[in-house]
Amino acid sequence: MSTPLIQTRELVKYFNTRRGPLHAVDHVNITISRGETLGVVGESGCGKSTLGRTILRLLEPTSGEILYNGENIVGYSQKQMKEMRKKMQIIFQDPFTSLNPRMSVSEIIAEPMITTRTHGSHGERLDRVYHLMETVGLAERFINSYPHELDGGRRQRIGIARALSVDPEFIVCDEPVSALDVSIQAQILNLMMDLQDEMGLTYLFVTHNLSVIKHISDNIAVMYLGQCVEFAPTSELFANPQHPYTRALLNAIPIASLKHRKKLEIIKGEVTSPINPKPGCRFADRCPYAEDRCREDGLALKEGAPGHFVACRLHE
Repeated sequence: MSTPLIQTRELVKYFNTRRGPLHAVDHVNITISRGETLGVVGESGCGKSTLGRTILRLLEPTSGEILYNGENIVGYSQKQMKEMRKKMQIIFQDPFTSLNPRMSVSEIIAEPMITTRTHGSHGERLDRVYHLMETVGLAERFINSYPHELDGGRRQRIGIARALSVDPEFIVCDEPVSALDVSIQAQILNLMMDLQDEMGLTYLFVTHNLSVIKHISDNIAVMYLGQCVEFAPTSELFANPQHPYTRALLNAIPIASLKHRKKLEIIKGEVTSPINPKPGCRFADRCPYAEDRCREDGLALKEGAPGHFVACRLHE
């Protein structure tokens, strides 16, 4: 069995607050095989983006391990991480604020090459910039343009080209299409899937849109208040969701049909605070199936069906 490209073991990221530690990522275990896409879904504030940035060590983990091709990078020095940046990149959510307004398109795309000292000469970098612009579908005439002169779709293409400039193997896609129009979303998603096929890229795709994640991902991790509550292949998760929270998310997907309307099941109850959370299932106060034992000690992911893991007392 081949070694996964990305793997986390009991990964933890807490933020200190006046009231105590905020559990943004709490003992998360995920695995991403080379060339695959892991979709991470959940409500705003569940820790999706923090998980991606912690894996890249843009945020330092509180504890746990981050394995890249079987090697733990948590203890890497700044010099070692600078080399790792060539292999691990990120595409940010907002294609405007993530681009330097004082830099032209060519300068933005070339910046990672300068920082990592790849494609040494100016001529080599410029050739690389032209090639990347063609790859992501950005016309050459925009090479000296500035971000404010372009629309959202073209700005996000710049962000993708910048991420690709150092030939990475792994890219964290932090809601890369949520700020775009629906028609542009489809173009960017198809572009990313084509690039993955051509270059053998591995994605961690963060989003709250389950329709998007169904289209692009091989496996899905469902997060709730910092914890991974379900992990399964995409087709299996949509066909047979096990965790009550996953079922609620799937039920919230709108259907564009007047004939087949469905009754929305509203999740009741208050959201548990992520600051010093109580033991047990964090969804228990909102779960219609909760029992007293759900509020006892926490429950780890357990495999019910092949490749399908769920953290729920109902499926022990």
